[in-house]
Amino acid sequence: MAGENVETISFRPSDLVCSEEIRIVLKDNKIESLEFVGGCPGNLIGIARLVRGMDPDSVIRLLSGIRCGGKPTSCPDQLAAALRLWKRKQK
Repeated sequence: MAGENVETISFRPSDLVCSEEIRIVLKDNKIESLEFVGGCPGNLIGIARLVRGMDPDSVIRLLSGIRCGGKPTSCPDQLAAALRLWKRKQK
């Protein structure tokens, strides 16, 4: 469709989390789809459904700083990191 802006992001999260890759499709600056490779399937599918349609800034605000147990990061925090990195590259 004319005028649509679609971007695909592939991000390798920290080895401190269980997921091995995060794949994000942004359409017109909204999350169109999200997939975590590896990790806790139920939780990560739930996160993917919840953030669908959201703008990256909102997701970054909601998920930054979430920790998993005693680890300094988590899969949701790594999603926020992926989106922050994408934003820096847009400038």
